[in-house]
Order: sequence, then C-alpha cells, then structure tokens
Amino acid sequence: MKIECAAQTGDALGEGVIWNVAQQKLYWVDAFGPHIRCLDPLTGKVDSWQMPEVIGSLVFDNNGGIVAGLESGFCRVSLDPVRVEPVVNPQPETGIIFNDGKCDRRGRYFVGTMHREFRAGAGVLWRLDPDWSVHRIDSGISVSNGLAWSPDNKTMYFADTRSLVVYAYDYDIETGAAENRRDFFRTDDMVGRVDGATVDTEGYYWCAMIHDGSVCRYSPAGKLDRRIELPVKHPTMCSFGGADLDTLYVVTARRFLKPGEEAGQPLAGNVFAITGLDARGIAEPTFAG
Repeated sequence: MKIECAAQTGDALGEGVIWNVAQQKLYWVDAFGPHIRCLDPLTGKVDSWQMPEVIGSLVFDNNGGIVAGLESGFCRVSLDPVRVEPVVNPQPETGIIFNDGKCDRRGRYFVGTMHREFRAGAGVLWRLDPDWSVHRIDSGISVSNGLAWSPDNKTMYFADTRSLVVYAYDYDIETGAAENRRDFFRTDDMVGRVDGATVDTEGYYWCAMIHDGSVCRYSPAGKLDRRIELPVKHPTMCSFGGADLDTLYVVTARRFLKPGEEAGQPLAGNVFAITGLDARGIAEPTFAG
C-alpha cells in the first residue's frame, strides 16, 4: 500500500470527491472556499472555479453537465464561464446548507442537509428525481454524510456524523424508496466519526474518519475490517478513481484544526491517493435528468 499527496490545495473543507470516468479526472469541492476543483492525475494540474455560495456535493448528468447541492438548494452549474442556475430548494430555512450527496444507480440524486451551527435534528435527506421532483427520505438528522449503496442495490447507507451512527436501509432501486432504517454500526467508542464514504465491488464500506486521521473499511455485516492511518487529522470523504477504479482518493479539511495545530498539520486540506489496496470501486452513476 502507498499513500501519496495527489493535490496540494489546502481546502478549508474538502467534500464531494467523485471520479469522472469519461474525463478520467477527479472532481471535488471545497465547501467553504467555496470552489469546485478538478485534478488531472496524468499531469497533476488542478483547475478551480469559485462558487457564489457554500457547496456540498456535485454529480454529473448524462451529457457531462453538473448538478450540485448548494446553499440555495439543487442547482445546475456550468464552469466555463461559471454559472449557477437554481432548480429547486426543498428546505429554504435560514442556516440550512446542503452537505453530502451522490446518485443511486438509476440516476437519482440524494443530498443530505445540516444546519451551519450543527443544530441537532435540523437535517433532512432529500432525493432529486430525474423529472426534477424532490422527495423527503429521512429527517431528524444532525450532520448528513456517508451515502453509499451496496453493489446489489438492496442496501443504502447513510451516516449522521454527530449522532455517531451509520444507518442501513432496505433499498428499492426501482422506486428509490429507503425503508427499515437500522444501525449499521456506531462510533460511540471511537475517536473518529464517519464522514464521506463509498463501497467497493465486494460490498465493503469505506469511510473517512474525521478527527481520527484515518480511513476505515467495514464489512457488509458492519464489522471493522481495516484501518488506514493518514498524515492528516481530518479526512472528510473517500472515493475510488483511476483507470481501473483501484485508487482510493481522500479529501481532507483544515477547518477543524484547533489553534496551534496547523504547524503540525502542513498537509491538511490536501487530496491523497491510496494505491495497492487490492480493492476496486464502482463507477459513480450520473444524474438521469
């Protein structure tokens, strides 16, 4: 196994990392920059686009366009030049921002919200369908994170970071319904909390453990299987990329460093690439709208 710094961007809060298969490039957001960023692994070049407001995640549509969750809700985003077109905001409340989000394998875009001041239970998990209708999937969430689906599409995972739990739901890929919520695993006795996540082809759940400086892999039964230490304290999301989807990319944050910690965390906010894991990811779906 090898861990390398893939991009030195010093993000305040890296989030939403996603591999664009068509372009063979890595995209992510600096939520509070706010920026959308793109890495070309072949050249090491990073492009950045300033956003007008907080951005939590992005996905691509079937034509290569971008749909994103911003502070003002679901939006279409163009990059050259930057243009943000609001589509719908299902939760137009003061202080609410859109956080973790990704598509299921029928092209529905799921995004969870949270309150800027971490108010308990203020978050909602929303589903944006290809016809642009919005549906409430779950509520009472403090910090929405950790979205992923099992390879057979029968289980959806979703984390409430501040409530120290990752949930599993029975998932109906035909309708987009998520039911029978139960604890997949909890982090009460751990230093880290689950932030962004993904699954591999064997159904293992990989998650960035914010505050703990690690990425962990959990079995489909919810048992800790592996822990990888990183050279930064606050990893925020991980996703597989590369030509063979066997590189685990991890975005990180500077935002949570305490006074005096920055000198000892010079790589905080950068993007890391982990290779040699003997695991492969599943290509992230595009939005079908």
